[in-house]
Amino acid sequence: MSPAPTVLLVHGAFADASSWSGVIEELRSQDIAVRALPNPLRGLASDAAYVASAAAQIDGPVVLVGHSYGGALITVAGAAENVVGLVYVAAYVPEEGESLGELQGRFPLSPLVANLDEWTYPVEGADAAVEVTIKPDAFPGIFAADVPAEVTSILAVSQRPLAASVFTEKAATAAWHTKPSWAVIADADQAINPDVQRFGAKRAGATLTEIEGASHAVAVSRPKEVAATVREAVRATS
Repeated sequence: MSPAPTVLLVHGAFADASSWSGVIEELRSQDIAVRALPNPLRGLASDAAYVASAAAQIDGPVVLVGHSYGGALITVAGAAENVVGLVYVAAYVPEEGESLGELQGRFPLSPLVANLDEWTYPVEGADAAVEVTIKPDAFPGIFAADVPAEVTSILAVSQRPLAASVFTEKAATAAWHTKPSWAVIADADQAINPDVQRFGAKRAGATLTEIEGASHAVAVSRPKEVAATVREAVRATS
């Protein structure tokens, strides 16, 4: 038997590591070592390098768990030697050489695309770069329709912006070719078309779990079910 892996949780766009709170509670109740990583949200290659570096510094095997854009990051960062499994949660699952724009362009666009605000941020030695957030009034329905209104009202005004460049960067590698994978599909997702999630997960040969009525914020609204899939991955790679 190999040692039980540490779970490294990677959040996606418009969120932070606290979005994993319910999942963390569930995993810790099962004595599973877990860490939730802050995601810079500044670029696919640089963010993936950060995740890979964090994973490589953990003693022993690691199961990477990525929500949303975080799925693209674990696809690349999962090439780290001590990563033994990948779990996708309402996530993008790109192929090597594929951008997120190309992946989601295979299917009808979700309502998210028409409900983004654009902002700029400074970049050293270059013109200002573009970042995006979800329009606050559209946020509850698009991101977290099954989360209580008092929670979504706070999430909507505390979003962490995502660099727009991530949609055109191409994945440098796809670790799912050599690492086992699992996927949670949020079938009522209005941020990433569920068909995009299914296509990528099936192409990766992932073990699929569909959660009926789940929004994009499935880790917040359905933490027990998400944690169950993560536990399955931990047990399978131990």
